[in-house]
Amino acid sequence: MTQQRLKELLQQVAQGRLSPEEGIKRLKDLPYQDLGFARVDHHRSLRKGFPEVIFGQGKDAGQIVAIARALQQAGSAVLVTRVDGDKAERVRKEFPELEYHDLARCLSLPAEEPPPAGRGLVAVVAAGTSDLPVAEEAALTARLMNSQVECLYDVGVAGLHRLFASSQLLEKASCFVVVAGMEGALPSVVAGLVAAPVVAVPTSVGYGASFGGLAALLGMLNSCAPGLSVVNIDNGFGAGYLAGLMDHMG
Repeated sequence: MTQQRLKELLQQVAQGRLSPEEGIKRLKDLPYQDLGFARVDHHRSLRKGFPEVIFGQGKDAGQIVAIARALQQAGSAVLVTRVDGDKAERVRKEFPELEYHDLARCLSLPAEEPPPAGRGLVAVVAAGTSDLPVAEEAALTARLMNSQVECLYDVGVAGLHRLFASSQLLEKASCFVVVAGMEGALPSVVAGLVAAPVVAVPTSVGYGASFGGLAALLGMLNSCAPGLSVVNIDNGFGAGYLAGLMDHMG
């Protein structure tokens, strides 16, 4: 339920084109819809401007389909994160409208009515090719929020000249998502070069002493570059969502 759909429903009741009883019937699942194993938060679009997102890891295909169908029937966009190829195939047998993004490990379906367009450009920057699943998750999330997104990949600090070669993107983007594993230095470099806000995403990419992304996380949290915020390890969705919010408020 979006603000526009709610407004149209109330107008129909006020104009007598819809009975109050029918209006109540359509609104009965607005706070949430109880599926037994899940309570789908249909009110989230009104509160946050974007619907509930399904975390696919730990859910079986049937549960994902049921939640996704409930969101689709409410006119919401559908985004399912952390879905491997085998599970995605099982889900799409029952819900073929969903598109699978193999690299991002996500399933998606745009909203029936697209949200307002963002005001600027979200740049998703990844240090290395191994960071791309997280970067693609961020990019997909921002695009579903109707933000314009451009991606710049494999520009880590081991070859920093690759980043400087894309100076035009650095200058025109209104918000950045910067994804890096290993020592996690790239977000600090980008934040030191640009005036726009930077959302840093540590990834679990790295050798043993990276401690599954903890070293990158701590490096980003200890950055001295202003204008930089940090999300959790491998949380591409959280970064893309935050960038999308900033893009729509900017």
